[in-house]
Amino acid sequence: MQSTYNGLSLPANGSPIQYSNGTYTVPDHPIIPYIEGDGTGRDIWKASQRVFDAAVEKAYGGKRSIQWFEIFAGEKAFRKFNTWLPDDSVAAARDLRVSIKGPLTTPVGGGIRSLNVALRQILDLYSCVRPVKYYAGVPSPVKHPEKLDIVLYRENTEDVYSGIEFRQGTPEVDKLITFLNTEMLKGGKKQIRTDSGIGIKPISITGTRRLVRAALQFALESGRKTVTLVHKGNIQKFTEGAFREWGYQLATEEFRDQIVTERESWILGNLESNPNLTVEENAALIEPGLEFANDEFRNSVYAEVKAVLDSILTSHGNGQWKSKILVNDRIADSIFQQIIIRPEDYSVLATTNLNGDYISDAAAAQVGGLGIAPGANIGDGYAVFEATHGTAPKYADKDMINPGSVILSGVMLLEFLGWKEAAKLIETALEKTVVAKTVTYDFARQLTGATKVGTSQFATHIIENM
Repeated sequence: MQSTYNGLSLPANGSPIQYSNGTYTVPDHPIIPYIEGDGTGRDIWKASQRVFDAAVEKAYGGKRSIQWFEIFAGEKAFRKFNTWLPDDSVAAARDLRVSIKGPLTTPVGGGIRSLNVALRQILDLYSCVRPVKYYAGVPSPVKHPEKLDIVLYRENTEDVYSGIEFRQGTPEVDKLITFLNTEMLKGGKKQIRTDSGIGIKPISITGTRRLVRAALQFALESGRKTVTLVHKGNIQKFTEGAFREWGYQLATEEFRDQIVTERESWILGNLESNPNLTVEENAALIEPGLEFANDEFRNSVYAEVKAVLDSILTSHGNGQWKSKILVNDRIADSIFQQIIIRPEDYSVLATTNLNGDYISDAAAAQVGGLGIAPGANIGDGYAVFEATHGTAPKYADKDMINPGSVILSGVMLLEFLGWKEAAKLIETALEKTVVAKTVTYDFARQLTGATKVGTSQFATHIIENM
């Protein structure tokens, strides 16, 4: 480990977090790197850091503290070092394990496509974790925002975010289209238009299994009862559909005693309702219209029912399955309406990268928007907690933006460290502040009788309410 990064020495009073065999060892005074962020990030970070330090001090009376260490990315890094993402910043995030960041701009003019994506890929932060729940007093466009309480696990390293694209009209895309049309699609009706741009969407067994594993482990540790695989497999059968298939395989192979799939629950429930039910009758109940199917499909459903009863009737039957984690799946477009009209049916969502991006923002809109939506990017041995919104440069240095996204991302960080007392202090105080209608402009314009305060004042009121 280096003693300096970007020319700055590590805090003398702090110690690095250690990681070994899947376990973090957190000292009482851990060194936590932070990236201030671009645009409004400057205001937000100053306010948020005050809240974090106050909560840790109040919770532990000086026995614990966070030793903050600034690292650089984005505009501030470019001005200081003439690079958007210095090697030393990446090294510090890697060496010190756990960090937090404000919003970063996307560089203009080529090079790094997205600093956020770059950090995720360099550190292999394969799980984007987005908890979405309602805090009392927050303005919402739905009637019962309190019914939504989900944690979204979004695969973070592949899908269309892999950045494998070819611009229309270039020699590279012409070569690829020619190959696809004359070799891969030869003799078929499908052809790619020659004036197309091309993007490639990889979905791997590796990426899928480790993401679904993380979602299931979280569900077990947190007592959540449902994990939903979200996909567009009805159209993209070998990518999104494979995500669904591999997710179910992982669940039944590695978590067999702790989970039941939705179809398994139907099979077991049918037999419990009618112990005399035959395999064929059970199959007809779980697959409506089975009598009209061809013999091959019909026999495959019969085999599925028999395999379930042979393998898990003893361990999961007689109602035992009701105490297990239910693993189900939903089509991506369907989940958008499901989290609005039936939010209480969903708890943990495991998604591919692009679907997770859409769904997490849509869900956040139900409970106050991105200004108060936290997030984390977590891999094996590394974690970066982050604001989920953009930089909003027109509001920069005006002390008016809601710092809730970074503050609640810090709550996630504290929980990750095991400092749950400090995390709870912040959550409770933030909610108390919002209930009192002492809020930043984004909430004030939606609440009758609100007192509008700036970013720094909002932080002060949270600290006073601890």
